[in-house]
Amino acid sequence: MQRRLFGTAIVLFLFLSSSVVLGQTNATFTNPILPSGADPFSFYKDGYYYYMHTSGSRLVLRKTKSITELATAEKKTIFEPEPGNPWSKELWAPEIHYIKGKWYVYFAADDGDNKNHRMFVLQNSSEDPMKGEWVFKGKIADRSDKWAIDGSILDYRGKLYMVWAGWEKDVNGQQDIYIAKMKNPVKIKGKRVRISSPVYEWERNGNLHGEVSHVSVNEGPQPLMNKDKLFLIYSASGCWTDFYALGMLTFTGRKSLLDSAAWVKSPNPVFQQSPENAVYGPGHNSFFKSPDGTEDWILYHANPRPGDGCGGNRSPRAQKFTWKADGSPDFGMPVKTGVPLPVPSDKRELKN
Repeated sequence: MQRRLFGTAIVLFLFLSSSVVLGQTNATFTNPILPSGADPFSFYKDGYYYYMHTSGSRLVLRKTKSITELATAEKKTIFEPEPGNPWSKELWAPEIHYIKGKWYVYFAADDGDNKNHRMFVLQNSSEDPMKGEWVFKGKIADRSDKWAIDGSILDYRGKLYMVWAGWEKDVNGQQDIYIAKMKNPVKIKGKRVRISSPVYEWERNGNLHGEVSHVSVNEGPQPLMNKDKLFLIYSASGCWTDFYALGMLTFTGRKSLLDSAAWVKSPNPVFQQSPENAVYGPGHNSFFKSPDGTEDWILYHANPRPGDGCGGNRSPRAQKFTWKADGSPDFGMPVKTGVPLPVPSDKRELKN
């Protein structure tokens, strides 16, 4: 009897030990996951999350096994431009992607004058992006070479596309969402196509003081796949307002991604401020899976108080989301800061 109890105890100990190793405890985290950081983005590969957000004057990369532990993650400045170049200032919304065996970072920058914002790209051939050399590959633009920010990569049925926010002409006043086909990870092929403009009232909150009195905004496009369904989640209204929110485009599956008629816009925001939870201006999101691939998570920034605008009070937050019966995402309501949330699931089996 004692031998049987001893054996049972050993099995139980091994089970609990395995649960700790695999992250299957009752571990929780709270938002925000960093004190500040706008435009959060992560990419998962080989057991690690690679994370970036807007730092302004440089590009900083973090590496961690848990996206909720960014505060203690390994980090490295991978690019700090020399002064005097068209890409030396206002480095915004960096994204890291692994494409065909190489790492790429896409970001927007200018020379200190916002009207000169364009998108640029770095490349690293090392298996570990924290190592090796990041090579500046230059500007990435379509033929029009208009004002452009918030570039992201869409890999759809084996073909690469870039989506971004841009101006129709050379004057500020409205930001639209564009898409173009890519020849390779550092070059756009052909013309851009506008697939979204701020047409609803909730997309057009953007009063300013100064030379430009109002800007209507669609920006920060992020692809989201659910089996055979393709969505594009974007940010709407000015980030300087509390009404900054997420909208959604749905690809109908007919015609081409480069056909604006193939995209249908949802008439209402899919994620917006929650004064009752003290979350204002949630937006410029990205997505990630839990380590075991069983959960879908949204990563976004938000302000803790009304009127905080586009400043340093924006902090990155993460929360799990689900899917509706029609296959579209259900992001729910932004969670209040300080509320314990279960860490992303990691039920992977131990490998011998």
